[in-house]
Amino acid sequence: MEIKRRLTKSLITLNCLHFPYKSEKKSSHRYRVTVGIGGNVGDVKRRFEHLFIYFKKDKRVELLQTSLILKNPPFGYVNQDYFFNSIIVLQVSMQPLVFLRYLHTIEKKFARKRSFANAPRTLDLDIIFFDDRVIKTHRLVIPHTQWSKRDSVVIPLEGLK
Repeated sequence: MEIKRRLTKSLITLNCLHFPYKSEKKSSHRYRVTVGIGGNVGDVKRRFEHLFIYFKKDKRVELLQTSLILKNPPFGYVNQDYFFNSIIVLQVSMQPLVFLRYLHTIEKKFARKRSFANAPRTLDLDIIFFDDRVIKTHRLVIPHTQWSKRDSVVIPLEGLK
């Protein structure tokens, strides 16, 4: 069952099967990672559920929590469908760059094609936070750039408290 709530004219929150979710299990993995998930191509809510199951089955990660889903307008390239966004909190033992490659592999499994900045996509996985680390390289910036100015991150994060 899906529960919708309109926040504004252009922002809608959704509660679905595993969004939100909170695990009571303790993890043996070292690092707590907050990942932003999004997409606007195909059945994104169903893809989020498949991603949830993928993470639950993968021994390299422990899925701790998910947020509600936010339906919101695109930014950057605006001539495209609205996005669905959520937050997933994982416990991992991978280092940040290894974890980034892991996320890119998952995006490919879920048919992500990279064409241009802010293009429509099946699945987008972004590291928002990696423990309390601050990383600024050409390949990875943590915390994620501009996270605090994006409704697509801030609103789902508020629900995790």
